[in-house]
Amino acid sequence: MSKYYILRVQTTIKTILCNRPDHRFTNQNPKAQNSRHRETMVNGDDKASSQKYGVPLYGAAWVPPSAAVVVNEDIAAESETPAPHTVKPHVVLAGGGGEGHSGIRNSLLLSSADLESNSLSDQPVAELGTGSDLPYRIAVHPGGEGIICSFPKSCRWFEWDLNTETDEHTLSLKSSDNALEQLEDVGQQLAMTFNSEGSLLAVGGEDGKLRVFKWPAMESTLSEDNAHPSVKDLDFSPDGKFLVSLGGGPGRIWNVATSTSVASLPRQNDEILGFCRFSRTTDIDQVLYITAMRDRGGSIVKWNTSTWKRISSTHVSRDPISAFNVSPDGKLLAIGTIQGDIFIMSSARMRVLTVVKKAHLGLVTALAFSLDSRALVSASLDSSARVTLIKDKKENGNGLWMIALLILLLALAVFYAKSIELFPLKP
Repeated sequence: MSKYYILRVQTTIKTILCNRPDHRFTNQNPKAQNSRHRETMVNGDDKASSQKYGVPLYGAAWVPPSAAVVVNEDIAAESETPAPHTVKPHVVLAGGGGEGHSGIRNSLLLSSADLESNSLSDQPVAELGTGSDLPYRIAVHPGGEGIICSFPKSCRWFEWDLNTETDEHTLSLKSSDNALEQLEDVGQQLAMTFNSEGSLLAVGGEDGKLRVFKWPAMESTLSEDNAHPSVKDLDFSPDGKFLVSLGGGPGRIWNVATSTSVASLPRQNDEILGFCRFSRTTDIDQVLYITAMRDRGGSIVKWNTSTWKRISSTHVSRDPISAFNVSPDGKLLAIGTIQGDIFIMSSARMRVLTVVKKAHLGLVTALAFSLDSRALVSASLDSSARVTLIKDKKENGNGLWMIALLILLLALAVFYAKSIELFPLKP
């Protein structure tokens, strides 16, 4: 594991033990900070939506629905359009105690999620041990083929295993025979991602090397030894034309077709760029979000994807941002902090909608939205995973606008009636 993350863990543990905020990153005016987040404050102490699984967690993702769908053969014989049988939503988690004799196992875990009751299973529904190797980062294939996981020295591929022998179908993970020889003995990979089609895989190493492969052939399309001092995050644009990479110093934009760097994203005022995500603002337009750490806390910087210039910067938290993601529909941003708080923001207005205080007792290590953007799963070093449902505020907003419009129309009607009385029309 990188010294950067070890330092963050040490800082967080110290903060938890002292039961006080880390004042190196604290705004001197907490009242001003609190006044910005009055929309919805949620207490993180919700036993149903949050569960502890006994291992520090570093990765979290939703299992694609296609991984848990089978066709009912009896119905298929009688119908031209067989009805699929689905299992309930699942999240996959990665974590453990690492090498040595800590007594904490290293595992990939599957937990079932009930979105109606906003709850996670109190125990993993499936678990796959990884021996002495700590599973650190995970990337789920969007087509439901499986999951790639980074370990201290190599990356490995795992496949979903759907058991249909019983009436209640169950999902688990199994090791794959597909050995990723190109990612063996490459050292710790800190960032991994597939493009939206699942045809490309990008991985970035602690040593600063960036690699892009065609999937599943694992044919190399880009190999850059010194992309960054250490590659910390990666993301493909929705149209698949660009790849953004971060890892110390400025960010970089890569043209996927030509495998060349086409733009640099400079820092301002000694800020530290942390996480990056592309998103769509319309069916045509794209936008890039990058988190930035400054002396006053964590911010989100929005970038134009044509000029690669900054559009805006929005301050979000006094505490450093430790996890970040964007909803599939592009409407929401999620931020996790080293203090265990979660912020959910509107991407259109860049305004905080919901704050979950102390969602976790340790720093938030991973955030992922469900495919329908209705739920957010988060993971933490305190061994907990949590599901936060996204409340639709659109109905309430539309209701307020309708009331305001009715009041305005009523006022105009009264004004018109009085004007007729004051100035009657001549016969």
